[in-house]
Amino acid sequence: MLLYDFKLAPNPRRVRMYLAEKNIEVPTEQVNLREKEQFNDEFRAVNPDCVVPCLKLDDGRTLTESMAICRYFEALHPEPPLFGRDPYEQAVVEMWSRRAELEGFFAVAEVLRNSSPFFEGRSVPGPVPHPQVPDLVERGTARFKQFTGELEKRLADSEFLAGAHFSVADITAAITVDFASWVKLGLADDQPNAGRWFAAMQARPSFAA
Repeated sequence: MLLYDFKLAPNPRRVRMYLAEKNIEVPTEQVNLREKEQFNDEFRAVNPDCVVPCLKLDDGRTLTESMAICRYFEALHPEPPLFGRDPYEQAVVEMWSRRAELEGFFAVAEVLRNSSPFFEGRSVPGPVPHPQVPDLVERGTARFKQFTGELEKRLADSEFLAGAHFSVADITAAITVDFASWVKLGLADDQPNAGRWFAAMQARPSFAA
């Protein structure tokens, strides 16, 4: 088993934080996105979509997408449960995971990929070129601010996003807030509940993964 990773990228970091919480060790290989190694022939042979993370199993099969990889490990190592402890909590974890990814993480990525010169002609991950759309920077910024407002409301009466227990929803949301600093976004001063929660996330040893 081999996990293709890039230490600086937020998406594979979600997998690393999950693995750290579960105390699972997996051999890794760094794919330097800054040097565009994801596009070389060697990595294309592993993952034609040219993105990380990518998990190569011992039999040669591969898995991509951060949460798909985490779900694979959850089936192998169900304790401690990070996808919910009962049917209701599992549904709430899924709900907030999707909100964190679709409304938060993707919003930050929208800002970064449509504003940074590094992503010129590559505003969408993968091997197919896409031009930057500057108008999406403003939209992504607004979407992120709306997302943090939702975090603030949810965390006013909940220790974690899915309720009383830490979950993968917290992983995605915490990495999203940290990722937002790349484009000079973050939690607002009038969001103390989200601020309390994020400080608790930063204090977890897995946050440094």
